[in-house]
Amino acid sequence: MKKILLSVFAVIAISLPSMAYDAASRVPAIGQQLLTKNGISATNVKFIVVSDTPNNSNFVSNKVINVSSAELAFAGNDNEVASVVASEIGHIICGHASKNKVISLLQTTSNTDITTPTAVETFASNYKTTKEDKEADLVAVNLMVTAGYNPLALIVVLTKQTGTYWDTIIGRPANADKALNVYDYISYVYPEKLKVGYGCNEYRTFLAYADNIIETRKDNKKLANNYNKIYKKAKKKTANSITKFKTRGGISGWDAVYGLLNAQ
Repeated sequence: MKKILLSVFAVIAISLPSMAYDAASRVPAIGQQLLTKNGISATNVKFIVVSDTPNNSNFVSNKVINVSSAELAFAGNDNEVASVVASEIGHIICGHASKNKVISLLQTTSNTDITTPTAVETFASNYKTTKEDKEADLVAVNLMVTAGYNPLALIVVLTKQTGTYWDTIIGRPANADKALNVYDYISYVYPEKLKVGYGCNEYRTFLAYADNIIETRKDNKKLANNYNKIYKKAKKKTANSITKFKTRGGISGWDAVYGLLNAQ
């Protein structure tokens, strides 16, 4: 009888369509949710999944938000897709890709080489630098919370990725520094979200890594106060970035600078 039942279940399973989560297909709907719930105009905005590195420097003119298929490969549900999309929107809000356009225009008009190491440090032309990724991630947390998504999903997507050999040797999750940046920000701005938690092995593994670091900070009042100052400033900065982006009608500060320079 057991064999018969197993055979029946096997036939049913084969005949049913695949239930695998299709992250790419969820991008447009989740992207629209992130924009509208945050009061950002979604009119004529399109979300496109690309296989190469997303370039959203032309968002102001084409209203297209490119999302990386490589990043989406680590997203297993809507919260995790939202974290990928929100991070790209975060880069747009901060104007990271637009910095390169400003730098290029300044080079052309002034005939001055500003690509020396000092200038690179000053202007941070590559929006995929760690510093800019961290900034975009914190904006993404705000966007996700307002839109009703669990921001801890961003930590999960970051740590699901492939780490370095050094990460493996010392037992550190992939993108541990970025993930801890997100965790610290959520802890300061949205502590109630930490209580909700996130039920997966990747998040539990991250917590096992982060707990020791967090406990060390608690034992050092000066260090703890320093981190509170950092995220108090980050809270204000990210909120201002989103507000100014909305009041400008979907234009970052760097886009506004580029528009002024290009009009001259």
